[in-house]
Amino acid sequence: MTSQKLASHRSALIDDTTCREATTGLEFVGRRWTGAIMLALGRGASRFAEIEAAVDGLSARMLTARLRELKVHGVVERDVIPTTPVSVRYRLTPRGRELLAAMQPLVAYHMRWRD
Repeated sequence: MTSQKLASHRSALIDDTTCREATTGLEFVGRRWTGAIMLALGRGASRFAEIEAAVDGLSARMLTARLRELKVHGVVERDVIPTTPVSVRYRLTPRGRELLAAMQPLVAYHMRWRD
């Protein structure tokens, strides 16, 4: 394929608007700790301490910040259970489960090509 045809083929696949939108989404998922938190939630962790324990090196402060961001983006829901003391559980929304499913091929790619 000539370079002109290749450039034409690429531009037909991803236009500038799509590229910008994709970049925004990829940067959201690629933020430090976000993917690991989503994977922990996907594996069944639901309480703050469970998520914190599942993600090695993640501080409570950063976990709080990322969970808030994920909630704002509609990826995670926070359920407050009125017990004594109050219990809080986190879970992926349908949107979050779909995003997690989209992340799985990337995880598989990493596992195949890691050093």
